[in-house]
Amino acid sequence: MKHSKGFSLIELLLVVVITGIVAAIAIPNLISARRAANEGSAVSSLRTLFGANVSFAATAGSGRYAGTAGTVGTSSMAELYTANLIDGVLRDGEKSGYSFVGDSTLTTPTAQATFYFATNPATTTGVLATGTNRFGIGSDGVVRYDSTAAALAIPFDAATLLTAQPIGNQ
Repeated sequence: MKHSKGFSLIELLLVVVITGIVAAIAIPNLISARRAANEGSAVSSLRTLFGANVSFAATAGSGRYAGTAGTVGTSSMAELYTANLIDGVLRDGEKSGYSFVGDSTLTTPTAQATFYFATNPATTTGVLATGTNRFGIGSDGVVRYDSTAAALAIPFDAATLLTAQPIGNQ
C-alpha cells in the first residue's frame, strides 16, 4: 500500500480543539487589557484637560475657566480647542470608549471660580464594555473614581466628585 502524505482528520481536529482552548484562555485577557487601556487613557485625558484649563485661565481666559459656567457638557472642551490647548478628539467629548463632560463656576465675592471634568465609559456592561470606572478631576487637580455599577451611566457632578475615592499616588 502506498503512503499518502498529509494530515489525518484526527490530527486536524486536534489542532482545531487546541486552538479553541488557547483562544478561550486568551480572549478574556485581551478584553480586560483593552478596558484597562481605556481607563488609563481616560485618566490621562482628564489630566490633560486639567492642565489645559489652568493654562486657559492664566492666558486667554484672564482668570476665567473655559466653557459656559453652569452648563454641564462639552462647551469647556470646545473653548479649550479653540485656544489650541487640546486636540479635536477631546473637543468632541469622546475618546477611547469614554464620554467626557465639563463645567465651571464663576468667581463670586465669597468664592473662587472652580471647574471639573468627568468621564464615563460609553458601554458599561457586557463583553464590549469600554470600562468599569467613572473618573473625574476638579480644580484641586486630584483624579477621583467610582466603580459603583449604578453610577457608571451618570457623570460626576461637582458635589459627588469631591466625595469619590482619589486615585493613588497623587
